[in-house]
Parts: sequence; structure tokens; C-alpha cells
Amino acid sequence: MSYIMDLRKHVGHETLIGVGATTLVFNSKNELLLNLRSDTDTWGIPGGSMELFETIEETAIRELKEETGINANDLELLDVLSSKEYYFEYPNGDKMCSVIVLFLVKSYDGEIKVSDNESKKLKFFSLNNLPALESRAKVIIDKINNGKIKLNRQ
Repeated sequence: MSYIMDLRKHVGHETLIGVGATTLVFNSKNELLLNLRSDTDTWGIPGGSMELFETIEETAIRELKEETGINANDLELLDVLSSKEYYFEYPNGDKMCSVIVLFLVKSYDGEIKVSDNESKKLKFFSLNNLPALESRAKVIIDKINNGKIKLNRQ
């Protein structure tokens, strides 16, 4: 059972503040890995909520592995994001004010494959040709595209 699910037993759908990690993974063509979310049927960036006694880096590595099957070997902290823009209401009615710790995955290994029930599909996309995005992913990608989040990629 996850920390957030345990809290939900006590607060129901009320708004929580949730800390989580989100990971940007690019391929050699400079395309971003996105996951087609099973809950919203929109595309998102792999990531998820921190568990008790976990570092935020451990959260990033665990969530990436759970959602994509790959291992992050080198992470770079890009930003910590929080505001009204990162409020999210899940289809089941759960409300969340997200604090997102954003990482760039500088290197990874393993085979990219759907590894859990949170994703229907995984695919790389050009930042200039994106599918319908989950709201928080859209805010992050807009900030990348307008230079508010800087990516140091070779």
C-alpha cells in the first residue's frame, strides 16, 4: 500500500499536497519519452509520488523503472515545481496539489516497455509534435519550450 493511498483512507477525495518526482528521458533524436496514462487517456511524463523514507532521487528511479522498465543511471535535478498550475483532479475524484521534483535522465539502460497498469503505451515524441497531454505534463513541456526550464543535453 502506498503512502498516498493510506492517506486517502482518512481524507477521501480531499485535496492533498503530494511530493513526487518526474523524469525527462530523451532518445538520440532528441525526442521525449511519454506514457499514455490509463487513468486519463492522455500522455504524461513518467513519474509519481514519493513514499515514506525514500529520497526524491530514489522516487525518480523507482517510478521510472515501474512505468517504463528502464533504469536511470545518471539524474540531473532540473527544477522543483509547485503552484496552482500543478493542481490535478484524478478521474476518481482524488484532488492533489503536486510538488514536482523534475529530473533529466542523463543515461539509462534496459528495455523500454509498459511495466505497470498506470500506462497503456510508451513512445518518444518530438517536443514540436506532441499528442494530447495531461495538464501537468503540458505545463512542464511549455516551460521547456519557452526556456523557463533549461535542459543541459549534449
